[in-house]
Amino acid sequence: MAFSEGFIDADGFRIRYLEAGHGPSLVYLHGGGGLRLTRAHDVLSRENRVIALEMPGFGASAENLRSDSAHALATTMGKAVSALDLGGFNLMGTSLGGWVALWIAAQQPEQVSALVLEAPAALRPAATLPPWQHSPEELARRLYAHPERLGAMPTVNPTAEPKVRNLLQRLFKQGGDPELEARMGELTTPTLVLFGTRDGMIPPDMGRRYKALLPNCHLVFVYDAGHLIAAERPEAFCEVAQDFLSRRETFVISRSDTIIHP
Repeated sequence: MAFSEGFIDADGFRIRYLEAGHGPSLVYLHGGGGLRLTRAHDVLSRENRVIALEMPGFGASAENLRSDSAHALATTMGKAVSALDLGGFNLMGTSLGGWVALWIAAQQPEQVSALVLEAPAALRPAATLPPWQHSPEELARRLYAHPERLGAMPTVNPTAEPKVRNLLQRLFKQGGDPELEARMGELTTPTLVLFGTRDGMIPPDMGRRYKALLPNCHLVFVYDAGHLIAAERPEAFCEVAQDFLSRRETFVISRSDTIIHP
């Protein structure tokens, strides 16, 4: 399905978004590598109105010198969503986008109907290396379980671009987010957390901390997938994510013979 491009002004930023599909609103927030649509977005747009937002400082947007924390970035993106006048919406985020999505849900719990967090970066070991410290080849091995199956890989690490690196350095400067971690126990939004079993950026076992801290959290490990599950195993990702969005606590893990659990 073709995605159309739009722009919206919010919190002093001009924010780009890509939109396709009809149905319940599903807002998507990308990771540190920037906004890239995958086959998973196409599949999800068959049953949802998918709105993929590009966070300020990424892509062709101007350098973002204001956002100094995931909390602050979430405030901006929450205002962008409010400007779209969606009413209640489902929210999905990848890595950094999952971190920001958690903050939006904490700030606007009455608006976020459900959360889907793909390898979220809110909780991570202190020794985790930032992506700009890896070569493109090493980054590919950490992001994907099988980078060789994806064809030509980019020769440039997008997080090494100065404006992106500077923004990410500010967002990740503390190594963790104790304020958000303290508030997670109050967040009752239905939440699905997914980690690939071969995630090379954030240890998959970090998913168990989300399960322990979030009162209404479901945790799924996707076999033989890396950090970017939706890009590497889109059918598996969409089967579990869409079923969760449609049926909440009775989603795919209560069924047999699925792509996730054959």
